Amino acid sequence: MNEYIEKSMSYAEYTGLIDRLLAEGKTTGPKQSEAMLQYATLNRQRMKRIGKTTELNEPLRALARGNSRKMIWLIITEGWCGDAAQSIPVIERIADEADNIETRYLLRDDHPELMDDYLTNGARSIPKLIALDAETLVELFTWGPRPQKLTDYFNELRSEGTDKSAISEKLQRWYNEDRSGSIRDEFETLLRRTNAVVTNAANR
Repeated sequence: MNEYIEKSMSYAEYTGLIDRLLAEGKTTGPKQSEAMLQYATLNRQRMKRIGKTTELNEPLRALARGNSRKMIWLIITEGWCGDAAQSIPVIERIADEADNIETRYLLRDDHPELMDDYLTNGARSIPKLIALDAETLVELFTWGPRPQKLTDYFNELRSEGTDKSAISEKLQRWYNEDRSGSIRDEFETLLRRTNAVVTNAANR
């Protein structure tokens, strides 16, 4: 895993790459088209908006600040990904509160061999966050590509035979109504569990 960390980007480097490519009429990854460019442009705007408007509740803020385990959150993503645009700014907001959490970014299509170790129902779904102990690089937990409530909704829509464009519209509506609440709740649970493991280990 260390080789991937060495190749990874900071959040500033990742967003800077997206912005440079958009200025050139491109997006990340090998698949380039007008539609992909539109997705990337729209999702970059969403990232900026969500990054500015996301607020953490006090329990989550306290858990992030009180986290004593140094972690690297390695996030596999792409600039055109709608789910990533919804979740990554929230993840960054949480990490910003924590002195011991560092986020790093990798592009999915540049690292298919790593992505294939973290498939979702056989698909290369992103974003995928891999939480690692910063010293040992032991995997602590994973998250993604969506909050569980939305994953359940997505699976329900697919089982009903809903077409792809309608699914995308319904998922976007869900994100708008949820206002990042499910993402924040899930990370509160993950941090609580991680902090409990550290506390229990210290008390032994």
